[in-house]
Amino acid sequence: MDIEVLRAYVTALKEGIEESFPFGPETLVFKYGGKVFLLLSLDEFPLRINAKCDPDRAIELREEYAAIIPGYHMNKKHWNTLILDGSVPVRLVKELIADSLELIAAKLPKSKR
Repeated sequence: MDIEVLRAYVTALKEGIEESFPFGPETLVFKYGGKVFLLLSLDEFPLRINAKCDPDRAIELREEYAAIIPGYHMNKKHWNTLILDGSVPVRLVKELIADSLELIAAKLPKSKR
C-alpha cells in the first residue's frame, strides 16, 4: 500500500476528515472532529502508520503480527504502529484505520459527528 492509495482510502472514509502537518513535514496527521485518528510517517520505508485501537485487540494484533507494534510516541495501550511491509493484509490495515476513526468519532459530541 503506497502513500497515495492510503491517503485516498482514509480521506474517503467519512466527510470532514482533515489532513495536516502539525509535527513537521515528515508526519501526515488525519483528524476527524478535531481529534487525531491516524498518523502517517512519510520519511519511513516501509511506510508506518499509527492508529488508535481497542486495548485488548491491540495486544492480540501485536502477538499475531510482527509488523504491528506498540504506538511509536503514542499511548501504547491505545495506539498501534503498523509497519506496512506487506506482512499485514491490506484488508486488515483498512479495517484498523476505519476502527481508529470510529473510536475517535464515538467520543465526539453529536454535533461534531
